[in-house]
Amino acid sequence: MPSSALPTAPIAPMLAKIADALPTGEGYLFEPKWDGFRALVFRGADQVYLQSRDLRPLNRYFPELEKALQEALPKGCVLDGEIVVAGKRGLDFDALQQRIHPAPSRIARLAKETPAGFVAFDLLGAGGKSTMELPQAERRLRLERLLAKAKPPLYLTPMTRDRAQAEEWLQKFEGAGLDGVIAKLESATYQPAKRAMLKIKHVRSADCVVAGFRWYKERDDAVGSLLLGLYDNEGVLHHVGVTSSFTMAMREELARELEPLRTGVDKHPWRDWAGAEAGEGGQRMPGAQSRWSGGKDLGWEPLRPERVVEVKYDHLQGDRFRHAAVFLRWRADKPAEDCKYDQLEVTTPFALSKVFGA
Repeated sequence: MPSSALPTAPIAPMLAKIADALPTGEGYLFEPKWDGFRALVFRGADQVYLQSRDLRPLNRYFPELEKALQEALPKGCVLDGEIVVAGKRGLDFDALQQRIHPAPSRIARLAKETPAGFVAFDLLGAGGKSTMELPQAERRLRLERLLAKAKPPLYLTPMTRDRAQAEEWLQKFEGAGLDGVIAKLESATYQPAKRAMLKIKHVRSADCVVAGFRWYKERDDAVGSLLLGLYDNEGVLHHVGVTSSFTMAMREELARELEPLRTGVDKHPWRDWAGAEAGEGGQRMPGAQSRWSGGKDLGWEPLRPERVVEVKYDHLQGDRFRHAAVFLRWRADKPAEDCKYDQLEVTTPFALSKVFGA
């Protein structure tokens, strides 16, 4: 395909690598990091095609968005962005996840109850020609022109060159459900599947109870992930996430170290988890097979909830960690019953409309 031809699906989206802080050098564009489904939008002559990050079609799950984008976008353009769902308290990732469902009737109902929006942040093609070889700054300028009259559910992400303003976004926008800040070099071309951007997130730690684990793949002598729990004010232990980034040597060591704590499920706080996403009172459980498990074996081994681990996490999704937590250290000095939700940082609410107004 000539470099000037309009890109066609599939295209692996350009990715970002994690950075501890906003870059201090010159020549960066800063944007909010949206917490949704990454998607490319291909506006052809007669239709719109929505492509996921893993190169799969998304049209059937977001029919209202497909229709709106076909009406709003000019023919012959390709956008990179994020599909989001807005709730009363900002972005609602739980509601967004519910949109991926096998039943057409369920999809049709949710399309009305929790309609999706598309936040555009890059331009891969316009006027029937590719823009991927243009510098980021030029692509941004053309994107602004293309979406100058955009209306919901199509949005243009805010952008700034001011590092101080980006730092303010990092602190405030989390209250609207956003995920951090993205930094892009003005001079960079669009690089599919390459980590050519930087993502900066909040870094926090929490002390959690280790209440179970899953085996590593098909082995029975190495731990795949530790199941983490926190107590609420009523003393109920909720499953809040996992930590799983271990070397093979540590996985084997964990299997030996946790062996004395293995117990039957009958007296375990999560004994009722099987076959349900939540128990009585909304208790978060380790999970059962679902449309999100991809057929993976989610069987787990119960442990007496006695060991405490400190983990690093970025932010919460409801009452659990949004992403897998990072193991930091064991906390032999802390009683398991002291691992409660009240240790977690409370995010100040921020109006989503003010994010777009930025």
